Amino acid sequence: MAVGADYGPEAFRKQIGVSRETLERLETYEKMLRRWQPTINLVSRQSLADVWRRHFLDSAQLFDLIPRNARSLLDIGSGAGFPGLVLAILGAKNVHLVESDQRKSTFLREASRETSTDVTIINARIESISPQVFDVVTSRACAALDVLLYYSKPYLGPETVCLFPKGQSVEAELTTARKRWNMRYTVVQSASDSAGRIVRLEGIFDGLTTAD
Repeated sequence: MAVGADYGPEAFRKQIGVSRETLERLETYEKMLRRWQPTINLVSRQSLADVWRRHFLDSAQLFDLIPRNARSLLDIGSGAGFPGLVLAILGAKNVHLVESDQRKSTFLREASRETSTDVTIINARIESISPQVFDVVTSRACAALDVLLYYSKPYLGPETVCLFPKGQSVEAELTTARKRWNMRYTVVQSASDSAGRIVRLEGIFDGLTTAD
């Protein structure tokens, strides 16, 4: 796969199959990211040189794993908006971006405005948000799998799907998570990183919680 300067907007468009209008919105997002990066450390300097693969493709590949009937999505630790804002631009519905850093939340508000993307931005720690059920929960590079499930617990319903991009430690993380959590899972090869995996979880419940 092409990397760095060789993987840009057109390569992304061909691989993901987005419209010209959607691509233009993502290009606006990219320009904002580069403009804000010197002031706020939104992404690593190294990954910015390969932004279309490392961030846009890495986020967009989750879209096809979202159930077609999903009507809400919670993105935990959104940072610069990956994957949540990208998924909203692609058409995910009722997306909530949770980010505790004030400056990153300000960036997300401006990015959503400039890309004309309707999202809900919550500047708070995930532990402080009122429980409510979401159809989909996502998070990228936020915490180990068992910790992510603990954070996600107040927002999980019987039909909730969790999508968590992971790296080479995915099997070890699954082993640890299964000691507490009951779940069905599928591990999908990442399209953006040969060492990356996406964990898709369903039917999740806390095995340590006992019924009354």
